[in-house]
Amino acid sequence: MLLAANLLWAGQGVAVKLLSGSLGPLAIALFPLYCITLLGLGLLAIHGNLAERFRAAWRYRREFFLAGICGQLMAQVGMTLGVSWSTASNGAILSLLIPIFGAIIAVWLLRERLSLLRVSALLMGFAGVILLSPIHRATSPGTRIHEIAGNWLIAIGCFGSAFYNVYSKRLLKYFNGLETLFFSYLSTTVFSLPVLFLLEPNCVRNLSHLTMTQWSAFGYLAIFLYGVSMVLFLRALESVDTIIASASLYLMPIFGVALAFGILRERIAPHALLGSGIVLFATLILFRYDYAI
Repeated sequence: MLLAANLLWAGQGVAVKLLSGSLGPLAIALFPLYCITLLGLGLLAIHGNLAERFRAAWRYRREFFLAGICGQLMAQVGMTLGVSWSTASNGAILSLLIPIFGAIIAVWLLRERLSLLRVSALLMGFAGVILLSPIHRATSPGTRIHEIAGNWLIAIGCFGSAFYNVYSKRLLKYFNGLETLFFSYLSTTVFSLPVLFLLEPNCVRNLSHLTMTQWSAFGYLAIFLYGVSMVLFLRALESVDTIIASASLYLMPIFGVALAFGILRERIAPHALLGSGIVLFATLILFRYDYAI
């Protein structure tokens, strides 16, 4: 499930790039989330006991508010705005902070153990993805200032993503993966909807200008990125520690390189192959031996 989730997340950059220019960054980050929230409502209604689940979620409204606002909203808006101000390569490099943030938050909130094997795997994965990620250099002082602001937003987005991954583990004690995802998305929707229309008042009108390719990218973000991948990740969290799940995020750049090679026919540099091998080795060692010691 973790492998499948990372494979789906790897396609986010391509989808966002296809939508850029036709939709604003906030609309790209939030509209697909609103769509999957409506779909989640329908799925919960089909399962029955919808009113009962809403009453149960209301008792944990503070927890869902924190997961939605400090987790999902911070992650999606921070990453989307940050990449639009900075570069995709900087976003790939800074996304290495997510497993590190996740490990620290998991030790703090969930009292998970930070063993020597886990620390070694995190650091080895960090080094491997550095080899996978190109380093971007700004060409002018003005561009540099704008890029620094974007990098800070990306870092904030990484913290939000790590916080959501860890905090959802606590909610999974009382709700299944679909319920946890829906109610946290609902909190994000209620809070962010007025903000979106205030900052991007023409966002609904811009939807009419999307091409079929862009609608496909939009559907990918809504169904597979915000929906299927997150359900898989939350299901996996029921079986493994958050630190283990966070370490699997190092696999995302490997899948990104593979997609670029298979779909776009981009060349793979030798250092990228080396980095991929290091990441795979660190992740497999962690998955194989962590619970055996």
